[in-house]
Amino acid sequence: MSQDSADLVSFRVARRVETGERARSHFADRIFSGLLLGSAWIILIVVCGLLAVLVKASWPALTTIGFKAATLAWSPSDDRYGVLSFAFGTVVTSIIALALAGPMGIAVALFLSELAPKRLAGPVSMLVELLAAVPSVVYGLWGLFVLAPVMRTVVQPALGKWLGFLPLFQGPPLGIGMLTGGVLLSIMILPTVAAIARDVFAAVPIEQREGMLALGSTRWEMLTKAVLPYARQGVIGALVLALGRAMGEAMAVVMVIGNTPAVSASLFRPAYTMASVLANEFTEATGQTYVAMLIEIGLLLFGMSIVVNVIARALVWSVSPKGTRAV
Repeated sequence: MSQDSADLVSFRVARRVETGERARSHFADRIFSGLLLGSAWIILIVVCGLLAVLVKASWPALTTIGFKAATLAWSPSDDRYGVLSFAFGTVVTSIIALALAGPMGIAVALFLSELAPKRLAGPVSMLVELLAAVPSVVYGLWGLFVLAPVMRTVVQPALGKWLGFLPLFQGPPLGIGMLTGGVLLSIMILPTVAAIARDVFAAVPIEQREGMLALGSTRWEMLTKAVLPYARQGVIGALVLALGRAMGEAMAVVMVIGNTPAVSASLFRPAYTMASVLANEFTEATGQTYVAMLIEIGLLLFGMSIVVNVIARALVWSVSPKGTRAV
């Protein structure tokens, strides 16, 4: 056999081996792509299935009660199912939580991403994120036995003394109520605000900081005029995402909010949230309409959570570097 024939045979053998390896690689790629696509579809199917189950289970209440649910009265024994008091409690406690945790979480994120030395930023970040791993029932027990007595003996009397002319801080200091529930929620959502805001600040291009410092700005001016404006939408997204967490929290809130379906201008008064009424009354519900009405409250809360999370994700993604996605 000539040298040319031997080279031709070697070339053909190598070509067959390369073709076989390429075919196997393409087959593995198709399997991997199919698994990823299937995982994405499973999540979508689960969400749609959950929505369908909630709609089906709450259909008796949707058809029999309808717009009559848009009232304040809640007395299942009298067939009165108004959900506005629950929506009021949810909104008020969530706003209190966001007002307290928002500035503190942003400040913590700025410190960890811009000011803290690396040997300090790591442990502090771990401690902040550790707060998110604490079970909500533990927060509830702490709130009931530690926070509520402090609110009753120290915080609420002081607020009543200095700000008692406002309707928000009038009434007897009970310890439990909307203010206590909002304070407890603020502690629970603080890790969410701090972690997401820190990632958003880290996504700000270094050129923004260097440009401000090169113009003779102080570090404070660099943070307030370069970093914060650039990350504004992402920070808002972090706040909205934390708001969604506050709206859906149940076990911790049910221990400190007082569980009373009422609307009051005073933050010291007991109330109910949409999540806490589900956790507190679902096991006691009797009758098809009562159960269906509670499931309808869950459906409303589910829809509100989806809307809030979609808005938050869109705002966070808007400040991510091109081609990436922030958490």
